[in-house]
Formats: sequence, C-alpha cells, structure tokens
Amino acid sequence: MSGERLTLGNKYVRLNVGGILFFTPLQVLTSQNSLLGAMFAGKTEVFTDKEGWVLIDRSGKHFNSILNYLRDGTVTLPKGRQAVQELLVEAKYYLIQGLVELCQNTLQGNKEQPMCVIPVITSCKEEEQLIQSSSKPVVKLLYNRSNNKYSYTSNSDDNLLKNIELFDRLSLSFNSRVLFFKDVIGDEICCWSFYGQGRKLAEVCCTSIVYATEKKQTKVEFPEARIYEETLNTLLYETLPLPDNSLLEATRRSYNNCGSLSEEEEGPGGTELRERVRRIHIKRYSTYDDRPLGH
Repeated sequence: MSGERLTLGNKYVRLNVGGILFFTPLQVLTSQNSLLGAMFAGKTEVFTDKEGWVLIDRSGKHFNSILNYLRDGTVTLPKGRQAVQELLVEAKYYLIQGLVELCQNTLQGNKEQPMCVIPVITSCKEEEQLIQSSSKPVVKLLYNRSNNKYSYTSNSDDNLLKNIELFDRLSLSFNSRVLFFKDVIGDEICCWSFYGQGRKLAEVCCTSIVYATEKKQTKVEFPEARIYEETLNTLLYETLPLPDNSLLEATRRSYNNCGSLSEEEEGPGGTELRERVRRIHIKRYSTYDDRPLGH
C-alpha cells in the first residue's frame, strides 16, 4: 500500500470498496459536500494499492446507489425495508445528508404495521386443529344470538355487544402473544374459553336463565373483570415448562372441589320480584389430568 495522494486533476478514479471495484469520474465524487468529496478534494488522506485502486474499507453492496445519488441528486431506493436501512447506514457514514433524509422519509412512510388476523372457525375439527397447533395460549369467544329459546332481558343485547367489543380490544392488545378466534356456530349464546398448551384451562359462560313470575328470559352478562383475569392467566402458559401449582393457586379465586364456581345474585329488584339469576358460571380445568380437549 502506498500513500499516493490523488489530485483534482485526475478525471477518473478507480475505487475498491470492500472488495468490489468501481470506476467513476472524480467530478461525481466531489459534486456534493460529503466525506467522499473531502477525500478526493485533497482534504483527507486516501490510500491506493499497488495497482492504483483507492481502498475504502466499507461494504460495496450499496455503493452504486451512493454514486448514482452523487451524480443525479436522486436515486431509486432498493426494495425492502432491510435494504433501505443498510443504505441509510452507508449514507450516514459518507455524510450524504440528502440521501440520509431520503432513506429516513421512506422508512417512516413505509412502517410495517402488525396485522391482527382473527380466525372464525367453521367446524369442531378446525377448532381442535387451531388449538393443538398453536404455540401460543388461546382465547375463544363463542357467540350465537340465534341459540336463544326465550326472549332476552332488556340489557342482554348491549352486554353481548360489550363482550364482542372486549374480545376485539384484547385481540388488538395481545395478538402477538395469544391466539384469538371466534366461534359463531356453537351451541352457546355467549361463552369465553381459555386454553394453554393445547388444553382447556377455564370457561366463562355469560348467559343465564332468569326465573321471573310471568316467563323465563335469557340474560347475557358482561363479567369484564373475570374475563380480563382469565386472559391474563393464559399468559402463564406462553412457555414451557408449565407454571407450578403455587403460581397457579396465587392467580385463582376460591373454587369448590369440582373446580367450578357459581354465583347466585339477585336482580335489580331484589327478592320482591322473586327473581333468581345465575349471573355467570366459570369452569376451571386441571392442567395435569387426562381430560379430553374441550371437555
């Protein structure tokens, strides 16, 4: 390697950029205020090999784009976000501010937006395949308003919509960690199911029959806090090994020996309306038993 200094009188320059050879007019290299302009205007020392190639210790992958921008003041950026990011790194190194801004604006305008895709199952077999093949915990919302035998209470439609809206919000917030899917062909009216590592963990049924003095009615509840709790509990099953029993017990409420919880509450009118409402029921399933999937 020699320390020969190039002068402005040279018309063409031979460049060796990271092992890739380029042959370009000196006028192009000095056309803009950049590191290359400083190098070939005599402001910065450059080195050549024995054959006269100027050595630049950078990747030559995007150097053609660098030269094209210096020549024309614009350039067609490479395809793909990764390639534009690589060119941005080189543009910053060579202090080519216009190309830096072009790359940054392109990257900001083409930010890859995460997609939230919610499957809607069409059969029990498809449901089982989704659950068994998922590497993430699973949350399923079953809703089918047409399953009702009786009339609905006044707030049931609103509560059904609230359940669906909560499902959508949870999907947007946790879709990278949990698989969410909908079931619109099942036998329930509104029911949440929670799965971890291929096994059903819990179920929250949001419907009940109201026994009034005149007629039976179907009531749809919106147990928001319980749904949040069960969704967060599924996150314990993101990775192997399974969470230990002490951790599971710390996240649970009190349950009876059957592993289920039922709440009996009176309606807004109290006992005067002689109305008994089973607001929700929740079932929990042991992670360690041999219970078949979905039962």
